[in-house]
Amino acid sequence: MSYLVNLKCSECGRSYDPHEVQTYCQDCQAPLLAEYDLHSARSRLDRDEFKSRPRGMWRWHELLPVYDEKDHATLGEGDTPLLPVRRLGDALGLSRLFVKEEGLNPTGSFKARGLSAAISKAKELGVKKVIIPTAGNAGGAMAAYAARSGIEACIYMPKDTPLANIEESRIVGADVILIDGLISDAAKLAGAKSREEGWYDVSTFKEPYRTEGKKIMGYELAEGLGWMLPDVIIYPTGGGTGLVGMWKAFAEMEAMGWLEDLKRPRMVAVQADGCAPVIKAFHDGAAACDYWADAHTIASGLRVPKSFADRLILHDLHTSGGTAVAVSDDDILKAQAQLAALEGIFAAPEGAATLAALYRLVKDGWVRPNESIVLFNTGTGLKYLK
Repeated sequence: MSYLVNLKCSECGRSYDPHEVQTYCQDCQAPLLAEYDLHSARSRLDRDEFKSRPRGMWRWHELLPVYDEKDHATLGEGDTPLLPVRRLGDALGLSRLFVKEEGLNPTGSFKARGLSAAISKAKELGVKKVIIPTAGNAGGAMAAYAARSGIEACIYMPKDTPLANIEESRIVGADVILIDGLISDAAKLAGAKSREEGWYDVSTFKEPYRTEGKKIMGYELAEGLGWMLPDVIIYPTGGGTGLVGMWKAFAEMEAMGWLEDLKRPRMVAVQADGCAPVIKAFHDGAAACDYWADAHTIASGLRVPKSFADRLILHDLHTSGGTAVAVSDDDILKAQAQLAALEGIFAAPEGAATLAALYRLVKDGWVRPNESIVLFNTGTGLKYLK
């Protein structure tokens, strides 16, 4: 079912056994990344066969980390549409503009992908209870897939998390603990509980497999564009699993000989003015981010003061020849309204932030009129209604 062979520390390169429960490299305090036998995959897999399989993320099962199909925790996630947005493109003078519409995933966001992979692997490894700190959507997704798998779930989230995230987590049976503070505060409490009581922590990048679910967005993009990659990907970046995961997918596809053109996209990380640690570090030329004090923004998924994978995010941005853009909450709201009015897409604030960033990039001449550009709307705006 899977060509997974190893887990490797993203800093020191130490190997870890994927047949045992793993978290992250304790020596480096760095994420583990899954490695596959891509030589065998290249000789045995036909890239064009995948389109004939039943739709969904798990049609790529050989390149996902679960060995036995019976352990797949799925609600039909993946295969979200790549929508041409011509009216918006015309308004911006761009001829090849697309939106990857992740709001159509189960639980209403792209978090479904990562948590499907993580909970499936946890189930395969015999994990009985999982815990997560969340800004909202990851908690709802984790709760749903844990319920699907018969695994106990505990969630720490800020009190000002959108109500939809709180209620969707509770209705499927998770123990939801609301706290004063940010996701970083929730992470400290969840981490302490996991250590004291033996919960498996599925925080962003503190287990190896959420990235694997998110990387499938990269496979879908390539397949949808005729095994070519876009020139530019604009991505809202909180924890950064999607950005890191897609960059990993591009490397895997290149190793298997699947891509028609080896030119990789320029990756653009988007954050909010009120919480922009990646943007500051990128433009300062730093290898890692500093903790962002007093983080605030209406885009709760971007209110991440410091990602555990900051070094990976910054490395991938620089390697791609990309950039990093911070946008204001006012600009996010304006972009959200324009995307809805011109294209009928009610984006989450995080997704709308990518359009706000695109305005800036067009004005600065950083993108060209004939380039293929993909904006990621990571969730439905319906989940943010009060």
